[in-house]
Amino acid sequence: MPTAPSSPFLLPDSPRLLDRVRACLRLGNLAQRTETAYVSWIKRYILFHGKRHPADMGRAEVEAFLTYLAVTRRVGASTQNQALSALLFLYGKVLMLDLPWLAGIVRARKPSRRPTVLAQSVMPRLLAEVRDPELALIVGLLYGSGLRLGEALDLRLKDVDFEAGCLHIRGAKNNKDRQALLPQSLVESLRCRVAWCLALHATELRAGRGTAPLPGRSGGGGPGSRLSGWQYVFPAPGLSFAARGGEPRRGHVDARRVQRAVRAAGRRAGMGDPVTPHTLRHSFATHLIESGYDIRTVQELLGHADVSTTMIYVHALNSGGRPLHSPLDLHGAHVPSDHPTLREPAATAYATPA
Repeated sequence: MPTAPSSPFLLPDSPRLLDRVRACLRLGNLAQRTETAYVSWIKRYILFHGKRHPADMGRAEVEAFLTYLAVTRRVGASTQNQALSALLFLYGKVLMLDLPWLAGIVRARKPSRRPTVLAQSVMPRLLAEVRDPELALIVGLLYGSGLRLGEALDLRLKDVDFEAGCLHIRGAKNNKDRQALLPQSLVESLRCRVAWCLALHATELRAGRGTAPLPGRSGGGGPGSRLSGWQYVFPAPGLSFAARGGEPRRGHVDARRVQRAVRAAGRRAGMGDPVTPHTLRHSFATHLIESGYDIRTVQELLGHADVSTTMIYVHALNSGGRPLHSPLDLHGAHVPSDHPTLREPAATAYATPA
């Protein structure tokens, strides 16, 4: 009968190693998406090297894996850096190994590109082309509030504050909370949506269900998960089963539905470049700056930790195809009275399709 290994580390094919990874991630209160991504990268790293234990590998194996991702799989810089972060977490936090070479691994540099920004004049046409009323409301929040797609889908009923005229964004990127704008043109649609969600939740409770995943890294249930305030503003059409416990519950709308709807709306609206949900967030920030809002206000609304991240929208102001003018042309003695303006008219109010 084989004896247990004398090594203090677990075999790579043992589920207990990944359980230790998950336990460390939860101890650090990292998001569920981070847990899923890190566990996936660690599994791929171990399988790539023939199920060798990470403790028996070092810098050469880490760099070989990252090179494979960059050269063979041709993944982007963000993906490479996420894989590296997962491996750094494995060695530093799970295996607790003091490896000086970890600090010497260089992260992939992200290409410096200006964000794609739509002109204010085309926004009403694009939004009108989102033909599903539910998805149209989500897309309206992406542009009208500057939300990330995940933030819009994670909205709970308690996060919509009609009295204060804002949305409470909880546990967003870097686990930060903030307040986002609540567009007045969407208030009536959101009131109807909240009322519909409350009626749906009442039906679920009568059927013995009504559980929603609670925020946080575990996404688990609990006594509070049946409260109406924790129900999603955009619930999924069907039920799913919790990974822990198997309890039926209702998640939120699939992000892929929104992504497909935005791309299709962009094509129908005649946009030359592909439009994504994040394009709407970029456009929100740029249009605020165009309208005269200061960079710090935009930074706070977007939830950026560093104002330098928000500064890309200042540079994006000149990427929309509008003519540029020298200060001499604008303020000199010979400037014609009918010279073009640098600022486009404000976007018209957006109404959610019925």
